[in-house]
Amino acid sequence: MRKIVYPGTFDPITNGHVDLVERASSLFDHIIVAIASSDRKNPLFSLREREELTKGALSHLKNIEVLGFDYLLVNFVKDMQAEGILRGLRAVSDFEYEFQLANMNRALAPEVESIFLTPAESFSYISSSLAREIASLSGDVSKFVPKNVRDALSDKFKEN
Repeated sequence: MRKIVYPGTFDPITNGHVDLVERASSLFDHIIVAIASSDRKNPLFSLREREELTKGALSHLKNIEVLGFDYLLVNFVKDMQAEGILRGLRAVSDFEYEFQLANMNRALAPEVESIFLTPAESFSYISSSLAREIASLSGDVSKFVPKNVRDALSDKFKEN
């Protein structure tokens, strides 16, 4: 079985993330969307909330599993018996950072491959941080995130 891990903070999942998973789902038998706890990033949504939002956004795909994790990614990949790590590249500016991460992961676990996909052009400018910022200013994020995420962002910023 070809299994790959798609890690991220997913705070929250965007249409760009969904696009990447949809395309990867035809290339791999099983995709584990691995949500990093990322406490030091001070996420807007709790790990549990991010897991639920991601599950909702990807519920139309059958070969997807969503799991939270809070330890070294390459160890998580090995624990999941996956073949590699899937990462998205939105722009050239992402490449240097992702290249550095891939080399570090290879140094830590040479058997774990890194695979890169680019999102559709219509999603290349979307980021979780921009979606959060727009939502925090009462802007319309419906073009950038799935409906369940749009609703969660709206509710979250009503609380504040």
